[in-house]
Formats: sequence, structure tokens, C-alpha cells
Amino acid sequence: MNTKAANRLRIISIVLLFFVGINALVAGALFIVAPSGKLLGVTAELLKHSPFSSFLIPGIILFSVIGMASIFIAIYTIRKLQSYPHLIWLQGCILIGWIGIQIILLQQLNPMHFIIGGIGFLLVLSGILLPNR
Repeated sequence: MNTKAANRLRIISIVLLFFVGINALVAGALFIVAPSGKLLGVTAELLKHSPFSSFLIPGIILFSVIGMASIFIAIYTIRKLQSYPHLIWLQGCILIGWIGIQIILLQQLNPMHFIIGGIGFLLVLSGILLPNR
């Protein structure tokens, strides 16, 4: 991959990581503040097939593992620190896993599953294609 294409792919990865990170930080924080889900317009009834009775634990995971990690990896990628493609790949895998677990536990699909799952797939692909420095 030439340098120009790699730079474009790196920038796309940064944008996707910030998009996911900011959304996860906001949603996770709202679930932590109001574990009933009311601030995001959902009810705990959504969790009836899961081991959770409220959104507190999923909110903490969303905030930290998806939100904070995505922001950290975006910054790491901006600075072109060592092995950043591996971190991009890893976060893509985590996103795909997160969505897969959500689908299994909630026993339903919604458009956000496809959007975030698609972003996860793009991050995995970017992590594979970007040259390791």
C-alpha cells in the first residue's frame, strides 16, 4: 500500500474511532446516570433475555471498553505510535463482538447493530491493511 493510500485509511480509521468513541461515551454515561434507560428512551424490558436487570453494567462496559478505548486508540493513531494498526484491528474485533453479544442477549436487531458492526468490520480491515510501523 502506498503512503498516500495508507494515510487516507489511517484518517478514515481515526474518524470512525472518534465517531464510535464519542457516541459510546455519551450513551454509556447516560446509562450509568440513569440505569433504567429512560434518558436514552429505552426500558429495562429490553434486557429481559439478558442477565442484567438494568443498564448500569452494560453502560459501564460501553463507556470504558468501547468509548474510552476508541478515543485512546484514535489518539494513538493520530500520533502514529508503535503498532497502532494492531489496536485499530483489536477495537474492530471488540466492536463486532459487542454487537454480536448484544444481538444474542437482546434477541433482536436494530439499525445501529448494522452500523456499528459495519464500522467494526471496517476497522478490522483497516488494521489489517495499514502498514505496521
